[in-house]
Amino acid sequence: MCLSIPSKVVELDLERNVAIVDTMGVKREAGLELMEEGDVKIGDYVLLHIGFIMNKIDEEDALESLKVYNEILEKLDEEERRQMVEEDDNCPNRGE
Repeated sequence: MCLSIPSKVVELDLERNVAIVDTMGVKREAGLELMEEGDVKIGDYVLLHIGFIMNKIDEEDALESLKVYNEILEKLDEEERRQMVEEDDNCPNRGE
């Protein structure tokens, strides 16, 4: 199962059409192709799917979701935590 963990936009590279997002301490690039131009700003919380930002979410909802994820992660070891956070990049697109 693939879960989309809220990620915070920390940098934008509009020339390459990507955002750098922080997903629970893991920074990575995410494509902006699925979003309207100018819709994503630094500080926004977003959801990713297979490496692309698919939508923005409310900060309050994002923080509540992250709180639940942190409760789950506390029960895992370090390698399991990293795998859970990075799993979204390897999630098969079930809609195809």
